[in-house]
Amino acid sequence: MPTIPALFGPYGGAAVEFLDRFERYRANALWFHGFDPAAFEACAQHGVAACVEFKTFRADFAARPELIPLGVDGQPIRYGRLVQGVCLSQKDFLEEVAADLVAGLREFQPAGIWLDYLTYAGWFEVPDPDLQDSCFCAACVADFCAATGLDTTSPEEILRTAAKQWERHKCERIAAFAGKYADLIHAYLPDCVVGAYMCPWRPEEFDRALSRIFAQDYAMLAPAIDVFTPLIYCAKSGRGPGWGREFLEASAAFVPHDRPVQLILDAKDFPASLRETAASDHPSRGFQVFDGAAIFRDSHLSAEFAAAVEQIQRQPSAGQ
Repeated sequence: MPTIPALFGPYGGAAVEFLDRFERYRANALWFHGFDPAAFEACAQHGVAACVEFKTFRADFAARPELIPLGVDGQPIRYGRLVQGVCLSQKDFLEEVAADLVAGLREFQPAGIWLDYLTYAGWFEVPDPDLQDSCFCAACVADFCAATGLDTTSPEEILRTAAKQWERHKCERIAAFAGKYADLIHAYLPDCVVGAYMCPWRPEEFDRALSRIFAQDYAMLAPAIDVFTPLIYCAKSGRGPGWGREFLEASAAFVPHDRPVQLILDAKDFPASLRETAASDHPSRGFQVFDGAAIFRDSHLSAEFAAAVEQIQRQPSAGQ
């Protein structure tokens, strides 16, 4: 496992414009989507850690309807403008994901790669999520039966007689993909940090939807994932500015002790959520700010960013 540095910075390629301000305001990393050549070059020029957000299980369902998971009723799940998660029996798509990752690894050397959308289907960046169990296509059900030795044929029967086994199987599938991607990354870049963007709910929330719906289990993911990054988007999720601090202080109960938590906050919630996060006795191992270019456009907001970094770094358990 590589040493996990405390990385602080914005998420979003637009922040490239402000890289010359990063050192002044204690930012040392930039997260951006995909293997963006211009972002890599700019980060190298300014001595900033280049971190990739790599899309795994998300696609345009209008263009790729075969990827839509099936619900309990055997029909494609409901989805709106935003959704993550695809049917994990779609081998052609999964091969595309792995090929895209390898192509990027052959050309670039990021300091870290954060796996995104590494979940079963749904969307959690809302106050009232539409939570649907999936994926019940014939291939996924057959995979479940083969893995468990059970002989169940219908979604209703699975959820009535083997709900716990179904939930565990889904979590094991997600963890196995995390392991596959981490192995690919480390085959090319042994010291690259592997992060995962996480549903920001504690295990018991929404009737245990973290594992039951999204199939994210911290203990199962830990062998592959170096740092966990829950999406603490307060306004979007109908939460107060102290949500990040509350998550950090609760995380010891469900995140393996040797795996750090690094929050991603939302610029829409700035600076209140960052102030609360910085005040936590259980510090975030660095932090990201989604759409963070907005912060570095304004010297007053940039100063808030710098003050939070300094406050976190003063904590004896903050890591370096």
